[in-house]
Parts: sequence; C-alpha cells; structure tokens
Amino acid sequence: MGAYKQFLASDIVITPLELNKSFNFEGAAALTSSVVSIDRYLGLNSSSLFNPLTDPTTGEITTQYQRLIYSSIKQLYYSNYLNDTASYGSPVVTASLVPGSDPSGNVLVGTTSSAGRYYNYPQTDLTFAHYFPISSGSTIGVMSIPAGLFGNYIQPNSFKWIAPSGSIYDDGQGNLIFSSSQQICGNIFYGHGIAVITSDSQPQEDTYGTAIYGSSFYGLSDISVIENFITASNVTCSFSSSLTIYETQYKCTARENEFSFSQNPTILSGSNNDILYDFATGSYFSPYVTTIGLYNEQQQLLAIGKLAQPLPLSATTDTTILINIDR
Repeated sequence: MGAYKQFLASDIVITPLELNKSFNFEGAAALTSSVVSIDRYLGLNSSSLFNPLTDPTTGEITTQYQRLIYSSIKQLYYSNYLNDTASYGSPVVTASLVPGSDPSGNVLVGTTSSAGRYYNYPQTDLTFAHYFPISSGSTIGVMSIPAGLFGNYIQPNSFKWIAPSGSIYDDGQGNLIFSSSQQICGNIFYGHGIAVITSDSQPQEDTYGTAIYGSSFYGLSDISVIENFITASNVTCSFSSSLTIYETQYKCTARENEFSFSQNPTILSGSNNDILYDFATGSYFSPYVTTIGLYNEQQQLLAIGKLAQPLPLSATTDTTILINIDR
C-alpha cells in the first residue's frame, strides 16, 4: 500500500541541459544510408522554359529539380542580398559601396526607405557578405543534414566537408571557407542544417559596420569544383550537434511527523486477528521507503522510482528524496 502527498510548486525544478555529439561520415554510402540521410543537391539558375521531362534533376536520396533547389535557397536565405551594386551583403568592391555607408539606401533590397522584406536567418550580428550568383546558368551546391542528426543546431566551428576537390569548413560566423585558398565559398545555416556553396569567385572586402578591415575572395572560381563536392562518392562530412533536453527534479519530502506508520501488511499477524507484531509497536520502529511513484491529478501512475536499498524515515528530522527525470 502507499501514502500520498501533493507537490508544491517549489518542489519541482526544471533545468535545461545542452548535449553535444560529434559525427563523422565517410563516403557517399554513409551519408545516404537510411540512418543518416544526408543529401546533396545542385542548384541551377536556368533561364529556359521548365520541362518536367528534360529539366536536370539532383539529389541522391530524394530527386529534385535543380532549378527548384536554386530558387528555394535564393528565396529562403538570400532574397535580401541580390542587388549587385550596393545592397547589404552583396560583393563589395570599393569603400563607397560598403554596406551602411549610405544609410538612406543600401541596407536591404527594396526602396530607399525599406527595412527589408524577408528574414534570411543571419548567423551572426557582424556585417558580412551573403553573396549569391544570379547570372543565368549559375550553379550552387547544397548539403542538407536532417534535424534528427543536428538536433537544435550544428555547433559553430564544427562543420567540415571534404571532397576530392578540397576541404571546406565553417568559421563559426556562418561562412564556409575553402581550406586551400581561405576563400569564403558560401554560408552555413546552423539551425537548419543547410550548407550552401556558391559558384562564382568575387572580390570581397571584409567589413564590420562601415569600416573595412581586410580583404579576401568570395566564392569558388570553377563550377566543376562545386559539382565535385556534390557528386563525388569519396566525400566526408563531420560536425557536432547540439540538443537541449530538460531535466525535471522532484523533491519528495516526508516531514518528521508524516508517514510514521507502515502500511505494509506483513507487519500484521494474520493468525492473531491482524494484530501488529511486537517489533512494530516499539518506540524505535520506523517504516522504510522502497518505492516512490509519481501520479497526475487523476491519480494515474506516470513514473516509478525504486531506491537501491530501503531507506528508513527519520522521526526527528525531515527526509528528502530527489527524483530526476530527463526528457
């Protein structure tokens, strides 16, 4: 039999706990296995009329049209960064075109008073370029990692993509860096598990606010390099995931004057009209706790916690048992 007591709000503490796990997948077969399901896509900016029979497709797990991949990535992540002259995030060539140098106009795509039409999931508060090729025939590469692997987001500074053409890693600020040349070659969106490689090589001034503090190159100059990252079978992908779980702690307290009598039927003598055995009538007798059950308001059992060994309840001080449940 059991004894019941209601929790107070102060008896329940919920604490977030962030868990990280590293992954490393080698070979296209490992990426596309049913357990992993990491897919790679080519995106093509096609100016021809759409023909479902002849339009180029892409993808190893799911088949998609290349032009739809291109359009989806453009709309989701780059729709505010498509003006090649002075818009925020476009390749900057001269100091006069630095984002923010003209407060009235070159902040986001739209009219001079526009505050931007879309939210493109910025990965940092720093001002940096989101270059996206818009000329006809431009090609991009996309790696899509399922949420079941990356959890809440990919840990910054943990992503690496290796193919016969070279190695790409993230800089922790949402940029993808081509290792051999240290060029910025695309962006990674940590919370979506999406890595995008752009195709055109563009000179790019690194900016912070309105001040130029260095120069680098943006993009990869050879489209075949992009295609190699997407289509090669000898490919490796590694990253660390981040998942937040919540640990709920229940404080079960029996005060010194509570639960002082055992409800275990074995302390009764069945042959003597259910009279207590002598050992249960002494002043030093104390019941032991062996199991704690958690119930909802409808008295339905939700969880059971068993102690490693019976715990005697104190008659002189409160006895507190802590139960931790992760979810």
